[in-house]
Amino acid sequence: MKIIRSLILAATTLLILAMAVGTFIEKSSGHDTAASIVYHSPWFIGLWSIVALLGIVVLVKWKMWKRLWVMLLHVSLLLILLGALLTHLLSREGTLHLRQGDTAAYFFPNDSDTSAELPFSLRLDTFSVAYHTGTGAPRDFNSHVTVFDKTDTLQFEIRMNHILSRSGYRFYQTSYDNDLRGTILTVAYDPVGLPLSYAAYALLGLSMMAILIGKWWRWRRSARTSTMLLILGACFLVQPLHARESIPTVNLEQAAKMERLQVSGQDRVMPLGTLARDFLLSIYGKTSYRGLTPTQVLAGWTLRPDAWKDQPMIRIKSAALRQRLGVDKGQHIAFSALFQDDGTYRVLALTADTTPAEIRKAAEELDEKVGLILLATRGELVQPAPTQAQVSQSRISTELLFNRLPHSLPLFIASFLLSILLFLPQSLQERQLLKAIRVRTILRGLLSLLVLYDTLLYLARWYIGGRIPLGNGPETMLFMSLCLLWVGLVSFRRQPLLTAPAVLMGSFTLLVAHLSESQPRIGGLMPVLQSPLLTIHVSVIMTAYALLALTCIVALVWLFTKNEALTRLSQRLLLPAVFLLSAGIFLGAVWAGVSWGTYWSWDPKEVWALITLLVYALPIHRQSLPAIQQPRLYHIYILCAFFFVLFTYFGVNYLLGGMHSYA
Repeated sequence: MKIIRSLILAATTLLILAMAVGTFIEKSSGHDTAASIVYHSPWFIGLWSIVALLGIVVLVKWKMWKRLWVMLLHVSLLLILLGALLTHLLSREGTLHLRQGDTAAYFFPNDSDTSAELPFSLRLDTFSVAYHTGTGAPRDFNSHVTVFDKTDTLQFEIRMNHILSRSGYRFYQTSYDNDLRGTILTVAYDPVGLPLSYAAYALLGLSMMAILIGKWWRWRRSARTSTMLLILGACFLVQPLHARESIPTVNLEQAAKMERLQVSGQDRVMPLGTLARDFLLSIYGKTSYRGLTPTQVLAGWTLRPDAWKDQPMIRIKSAALRQRLGVDKGQHIAFSALFQDDGTYRVLALTADTTPAEIRKAAEELDEKVGLILLATRGELVQPAPTQAQVSQSRISTELLFNRLPHSLPLFIASFLLSILLFLPQSLQERQLLKAIRVRTILRGLLSLLVLYDTLLYLARWYIGGRIPLGNGPETMLFMSLCLLWVGLVSFRRQPLLTAPAVLMGSFTLLVAHLSESQPRIGGLMPVLQSPLLTIHVSVIMTAYALLALTCIVALVWLFTKNEALTRLSQRLLLPAVFLLSAGIFLGAVWAGVSWGTYWSWDPKEVWALITLLVYALPIHRQSLPAIQQPRLYHIYILCAFFFVLFTYFGVNYLLGGMHSYA
């Protein structure tokens, strides 16, 4: 049995290394090269087959049928591998280009130069594009088609996340002609692998739920853990505005009226106050300038650019660029200082290819800020929203209030300081201090206020944007921080050892959100992201990452305290984390199947998520890998494993790219 365990471990390690190398091959040489060398190669398929066969041997040797749900979980994984193999061998994919009024009974496979026949014909009746309210940004693409079969005729509307399925063929809205009279559809044919894979996903989810419920019931009976619930609350902290009109602009009363005007921007309708705030943040880096509100600043630039051009308010973060431009007093420069006496634009020469990369990138960012100012001075930045596209006044009021509230950075500072207060009694081993009713009440009250305030900010963002805020990196980090803070609050009573690590990790995710984007964009999503499946997929994945982050912090604390209660706590967090990560990956596969036409494409983000799952799956197999259950080795492993979470979330986005770069 030891030999089999060693073989499985070796094969899994080789798979992890191969997939990791494959992502870098794709980055340097393209997806087709990576697929031929790694993902679709016989040796890679053979390696997965070896793992599957060894897994079957283990199931038989351990008589896994005596533990029904554990056996069904592993059977579902084997079926997923089988489904993937059948998809690779039997599926076909191609494109179909139709002009309005044209009928076709064929498509062009991606792996062939000749067309392939369809068992029916398809006619494009009309094509249309739906736009975000009050903007020119596409919200959805719609192909109205008629299907002519031997038995009947069917009219159907193909759009993003709404596919046509007929006789085993699936048609996805992919692109369209510039004149809006033609459509490009992706055609996918996978009659065996797809249904088998989806059935295996369902079995996997059912077995994981059964295992978690069983463990939860045993833990509940032993009074060692409590159920963690996310409860929604509300707490607003309003920060007042103070203005000092030292530069020509409108007064506060006029600005207050102007900021409620509804304008088009960022793929949605918003109040002018939000546009002004984004404008000031982009060029100055702060939400006020010399005591003036963002609306006053934007109004000043629009109405009196001659008086504002000498104001040092364009922020330049790059020290090298500041040195080139001769900026020796702080990080800000005046608009007029970017032009020579003869009107020559000084920044233009610094964007050339011959300029050092660091300076060129900073110059391009500066050029974008100058472009925003020029749009404002020409009156082109503010585009009033059409009357029929305007939103309710309650949403406008909520957004203006939201703009005035402290966001991720103040929340990071507050949660970080609170986590220190929560850690201090444990690190000093003065547990009697925590038992004092007054101290516990104060700490819990502060944490409750912090969690409720963070929750309401997230709900406000949801209400303002008209969608669940999970469409980009900062928003997913905000969701993750919310999960972590709620875990800290709910665990305060029964699992106090978990509270401080949860709050600390929550504070760092808030910091990452702030660094990613000082004010995350609230707006519409591209069509492919407008799917409930995507929301569930991202929510489940981020919850899994939050739990894995907690195991990392717990491991770090254990190395200093050697508290065995932390080991048991980490192991209890690890199983639901791995299950949630598995569920999130396969929910993403279902969403991809609905939106892209293929449920698994070996995209770098998919690959690294799978690598992370394999890495964290090893320590939950306690009987198969008893050595890793030694507390010291276990926590060191968990610490190292968190690198894969970080690389999956950050490294892939910044180093490897891929289809997931839309977020």
